[in-house]
Amino acid sequence: MEKDIINVLLIEDEDFDARRVKNTIRLFEDKIIIQAIVSNGDAALSLLSANKNNYDVVIMDYQIAGTLHGVDLIKRIKDIEKSIQIIVITKLTIDITDLKFARQLMDAGAFWYCTKYPNDIEDYIYQPTDFVISLFNAFDRKLLEDKNKKSNLRLDEKIEQILMSKTIISKSQAMETVKSSIEKFASTEVPVLITGASGTGKELVAYNLHYRSKRKYDNFVPINCGSLPNDLIESELFGYERGSFTGAGNQKEGLFEIANNGTLFLDEIAELPLSAQVKLLRVIQDGEIDKIGRTKTIKVNVRILAASNKDLRKEIDAGRFREDLYYRLNVLIVPLLPLNKRIDDIPVLTEHFLQQFSFQMGIETPKISEEAMQMLVNYDWPGNVRELKNVLQRVLFVASGEINSMNIQQSIIPRTKQNTQNPLLFERDNIVPWKDLEKKIKYDYFKFVRDNSESDADAAIKLGLAPPNYYRMTKELGLK
Repeated sequence: MEKDIINVLLIEDEDFDARRVKNTIRLFEDKIIIQAIVSNGDAALSLLSANKNNYDVVIMDYQIAGTLHGVDLIKRIKDIEKSIQIIVITKLTIDITDLKFARQLMDAGAFWYCTKYPNDIEDYIYQPTDFVISLFNAFDRKLLEDKNKKSNLRLDEKIEQILMSKTIISKSQAMETVKSSIEKFASTEVPVLITGASGTGKELVAYNLHYRSKRKYDNFVPINCGSLPNDLIESELFGYERGSFTGAGNQKEGLFEIANNGTLFLDEIAELPLSAQVKLLRVIQDGEIDKIGRTKTIKVNVRILAASNKDLRKEIDAGRFREDLYYRLNVLIVPLLPLNKRIDDIPVLTEHFLQQFSFQMGIETPKISEEAMQMLVNYDWPGNVRELKNVLQRVLFVASGEINSMNIQQSIIPRTKQNTQNPLLFERDNIVPWKDLEKKIKYDYFKFVRDNSESDADAAIKLGLAPPNYYRMTKELGLK
C-alpha cells in the first residue's frame, strides 16, 4: 500500500455512527481510506492478525457490543502490532473531561480520543477538524515508529554480530559460572569489577555485559587506564572547554560524555593516579563530571565496568588505590581464573581458534594429534588465552597437514632458563629463528621491568616509552 495513504480499520457496531466517520473524512478521501469496517472486537483482532501491515490507524468505538471492547481491546490490538495507532470515539455518556479516563486510554496504547456527537451535530464526528488532524498526526506517529523499528532491527542484527564475535568459548565449570553471572549482572545498572590475570578475557566479559544490557543501543567505550599519560588522564576522561588552558583551541568531549547513556569500561583501573580516582569517585556517587575550564558540573548517565590484573586490596595497603573507590566499584565482581586453572577450556578454545584463523587464511582447518593437544593441555600458559591464541596462529604457518607436537613446540616461544654465565643459554640443538628469539628477549625484559615497577606508567617511564606505545607493545607481547 502507498505510504502517503492512511489506511484505516473502523470498529463500529452502529451504521449511523459509521456514516458519521465517513462523512467527517470525505473531503480527504484521496488521503484517508477506510479499508474495512467490523462491528466487534473479535472480528477486528482476526482481521489484524491476518493483515496487520494493511492498516495504519484503527478508529474504534469504545462501547461496541460484545465481550471484547474498551481498554482490553486497545491492549490486544497493540499486542498484535505496536506501531498501529488507535483513535477512540465515545458516546456522550462518557465525560471527556475525566482525566483519569483519558490516562487509562493513553496507558493502554490509544493515540487520541474524542466524543462522537453533542446534540447539535448529526452528520459528523464532534470537532471534525480536530478529528481529521489527529488522524494525520497518528499516521505520522505510525511512520516514525515503523522507521524506528527498522532501525532497531538493524541495530539488533549488528549487536548479534558483535556478540557472536565476542562469544565466550568455554567448557569448564568456572567459565560457565562466569557466563551465568554475566546474564544476571547485565540487567543491572550497578558497577561491575572484573578481575583476573592478563589475557584471561576481561574485556570480552565487559563487551558481553554491555551488549546484553538495556544500554546496548548506546556507546560502549573501552579505555586502558595504563595507556593514558598522567598529565592527560583527566582531560581524556572528563574533557575540557575551549581556552581552558594553553593549546585548548577547541572544546573536547571526555570519555564520560561520549559514553553517556551507555557503558564506560575502565581496564587496568589500578593504573589511575589518585587525583583521577577522586574525580571518578564523584562521578559514581553523584553522576556528575567536572569538565576542565567549566564552572558548572555536567550530569552524565554512565554505567561503569572496571577491570584489574592486580590485587586491589594490596594496592590499597600500598597507598596506591582509594579504599572508598574500591567499595564503589566492587558492588558485583566477575573473577576470571588463569587458563592453567581451567584446562577443560583448552581443547574447545583450540578448535575455535584453529577454525577462526583457517577461515581468515582461506585454508581447510587442520586436524590436531592427541599428542599435540596433550602438550597444549599440559603447558602452563603464563599469557593465558591470549598466548594460546598467538601460538595457534603461528602453528598454522609451520604445520603442513595434521598438527603434531613438534609444530606446537616450534610455535611456543621458548622460555629462557636461568643461567648466571649465559642468561640466554644458547644451545646447539635448540636454534630458533631470530624473530622468535627477539620477541622472547622483549617478553622477558618487559616482564622483568613490569614485575619491578609500581605501575604500568612507572614501567613505561623506566623503558623510556610513551604510555600508548608501552601499552601497544605489551599487548603485542601477550603481557596484557
